[in-house]
Parts: sequence; structure tokens; C-alpha cells
Amino acid sequence: EVSERLHIEPQKIWVEVIHKKKYACKTCEGSGDEDKKAVRMAKTPGNIMPGSIATPGLLSFIFTQKYCDYMPFYRQQAAFERIGVHISRQNMDNWQKGVCAKLEPLLALMKEHLKTGEVINMDETTMKVMDEPGKENKALSYMWLARGGPPGKKVIWYEYHESRAATHIVEILSGYSGYLQTDGYDAYEKALKELTGTIIHVGCFAHVRRYFFEAMKISRTPGGAEDALAQIKGLYTIEEKLREKLGQKKLSGEEFLQERKKECEPILTAFHGWLEGRQGKVLDSSKLGEAVNYTLGQWPLLTHYLDHIELTPDNNAAERAIRPFVMGRKNWNISGSPAGAKSSCQLYTLIETAKANKLNPYQYLKTIFEQAAEMNPSGDWSKLLPWNLNQS
Repeated sequence: EVSERLHIEPQKIWVEVIHKKKYACKTCEGSGDEDKKAVRMAKTPGNIMPGSIATPGLLSFIFTQKYCDYMPFYRQQAAFERIGVHISRQNMDNWQKGVCAKLEPLLALMKEHLKTGEVINMDETTMKVMDEPGKENKALSYMWLARGGPPGKKVIWYEYHESRAATHIVEILSGYSGYLQTDGYDAYEKALKELTGTIIHVGCFAHVRRYFFEAMKISRTPGGAEDALAQIKGLYTIEEKLREKLGQKKLSGEEFLQERKKECEPILTAFHGWLEGRQGKVLDSSKLGEAVNYTLGQWPLLTHYLDHIELTPDNNAAERAIRPFVMGRKNWNISGSPAGAKSSCQLYTLIETAKANKLNPYQYLKTIFEQAAEMNPSGDWSKLLPWNLNQS
């Protein structure tokens, strides 16, 4: 008979002591290397935080604890104290900013790579940041999210700004051409008018569905919101069925697009006719009226998803990508400074991009921290991109 029992051993932490021998040469004169110092010492091993006690492994542990497991620095400080180690939350915060400053070249590559694919999903959410110039500490700032890049090499980009203005969308998408899928926030349309690239704006049926779901909670009259929800469900049923066939290689990419258009266009035509039939017959101020008017206003954008294989009926890819930030926000509520908010977004970018490319976040951070220690700003940072590490 064989039985199994599960054990756990708490994490171990230890001090690495580095001994560097120092040599003095008494017979160096005439040897040809007089330009070098007579007293020489071995080079200290590189560290992404020079002069700090923090190693790549410790930094990776701290950052994954916070950004994967939502454990704020003050809780980590208490956890370290329990095993006899004092690491202050201020030290952790300074390490975070220092590491992100060192990794600026890598992050710049990720931002450019974001725009090399044919589809970008975008969303934004609120955050509170202390000590922003000209703003009260209770005022809301924003974290912007963009998910893009070619298939198999996705970047999940997080960027902090003090407002929800369209100018931030312009800055993120500058130089991009392709499809942009978002919710109905009107700043996206405003931003697209300022961009020079050819960008096709795609809407989101998930937001349409929410409007009709709110209307249904108030009234279930025949021919009302339930009818709209049934037609939207039909689009999702087709999407799920065809995606399954695509995954099983029963359809090629071109066949998928053809089948989706063939099956969805009759539903879309009928739904549009249904919306026009309700417009003017329901109060604009009612929940159903709001749902009908919102959907008709978004209609030119809602049908574009049929045109590209990476597009789906909704923008849920962006909403899924933004969820880790929202979960973290529930635990630490506020960023202590604009610099802290910026570095938080940068670490979310590194961690969520690693996850999107099927890498272990702790191992990815540890690897790039180790290699970045020996690199200068003009080095080949592309080798630290997740898909390049994955191939090596």
C-alpha cells in the first residue's frame, strides 16, 4: 500500500557573503601594464541594484508577492519580521523604482512591440495617487491598459496618467495602424481623429449586453430587453462554436472568417431592424431607451469584429488583462507618489506580459534582473523580451 501526505516548508532566506581578494604587484614595473593600478581587486558581481542587499531572487519574490498575490509592502514587511528579517516597506518601494528605472530600455521595446500586431484592445480604470501636483489626494487618476502585439508575442501594457483625457490614447497609439477595440468611451473616437495611422475602431457587445441586462431587471415585457439579449446570445453561440472548430483545426483562418460572416450577418441585420423599430417607441430616459440609443450609436463599430480573426464580439480581452490591477487596488487602495504609481504600472506590464506568454512571473523577473545587471542602456535589450527567453 502506498499513501501520500503533503508537507510544506516556509520560504528560506539567507545572506550571501562575497569575498574579494586584493592583490598588490611588486614586480609590475616594465611588464607593460603600468597604466593599471598596482593594487588590484576582483570585480564585484553585478547587481541590478548596485550597493544594495537586494538580490534578483529577493526582488522577484517581493514583486510577485505584491503584483501576483496582492500582498502590499507593509504586509510583506510584517511577514519578513516573523522570520527574523527586517526589510522596510520604504526599502521595497525604493527598490521597485530603482529596478524599473534600470529596465526602461526593455519597457520601451515592449511599448513599441505593442503596436506591431494588427489588433489592440484598450481599457482604463481609476486609481488614487498621493502628492500629485495641483490635485487633492482624494482625486482620481487613471491607469490605462493596452493589449497588443502579434499572436504568440502579446504585450499587456499598463500606463499611469493623472487624467482620462484623449491625449493619453494618442500618445499610446502613436504610429499604430490596425484595429482598436474598446468600450463606448467617447475619448477614443476623439483620439482617433488626431492620429495619423489607419485605425479601425471596433465596439464591444459586452457593454451593449450590460445595458439591456439592466433594462431587463426593471421590466420583462414582451418584445423588450429579453429579445435583445437573445439575439446577442446568438452571436456569442456562433463565436464559441466556430472558435472551437478553429482550435481543433477543423477550419482554416479564412474559413473561420467566412463562416462567421455567413452566420452572424443575418442576426446582426435582424437585431439592427429590431433596434430601429424600438427607437422612438420607448422613452429615451428609460433603461430600455438608453440601451437602444447606446447600441444604435455604437452600431458602425460593433460589426467590425467580423473582419479579423483576432477580434471577438467584445473587449473582454482588455477587461481580463485589467483585472489583476483591480484586484491589487482593493488591497493597497492608493499609490504613495506619482513615481510609485508609474513603477507599479511598469511591474504590472512585465508580470502580465510574462504570464500572457506562458512564463512563470517569478522566474521571468529573476532572469531579467540577473541579466540587466550587466547591461547598459544601449545594449541588446530585445533578448530579455519574454518570447525571446522562451525560445532560448
